[in-house]
Amino acid sequence: MATPAEFLLSAVEPAQFPPEGLPEVAFLGRSNVGKSTLLNVLTGRKLAFTSSTPGRTQAVNFFRVQDRLIFADLPGYGFAKAPKSVSRGWQGVIDAYLLRRESLALCMLLLDARRGWMDSDLQLKQWLEYHQRPYAVVATKVDKLNQKEKNASQKAIREHYESGDLIWFSGLSGQGVKEIWQTIWKKTGQ
Repeated sequence: MATPAEFLLSAVEPAQFPPEGLPEVAFLGRSNVGKSTLLNVLTGRKLAFTSSTPGRTQAVNFFRVQDRLIFADLPGYGFAKAPKSVSRGWQGVIDAYLLRRESLALCMLLLDARRGWMDSDLQLKQWLEYHQRPYAVVATKVDKLNQKEKNASQKAIREHYESGDLIWFSGLSGQGVKEIWQTIWKKTGQ
């Protein structure tokens, strides 16, 4: 069932961010980890553009969801098929968003379950903790793991994230959607 949601705007600089008001949930992760897929599955509609090419999201894309929340799809970090000058610009807009948005209620930190924590993921985790930004970890692409691999992945992820919300997500089966929504509602006070 589709959730009422609509695209608001794409921002390539902080002056373009929408006015603050509704609680915001930011989706963060490496390029090609599945941020746009997660947004589409959560809302039951094709809101965000998905691609197998890393670095397709090149702006902060804002979506109004149920007239109660704003979802922010941020550009991925790590390898991206984009010029270095462009990807450096993303970093500035991401930093401005994460540091200055008072309505940012929750960050969803996405990890590819097949790879676990990479250095850039750990740096983002430490950054979020240092700046006291609440976050939950979503392990994506779990449908690509067998049970033994899933157990090993969970153990490896928990080495750097002992407690807190760890949600297993599959864009194919929809596994984890209910748990993600529960985390969003709990953390945003909605």
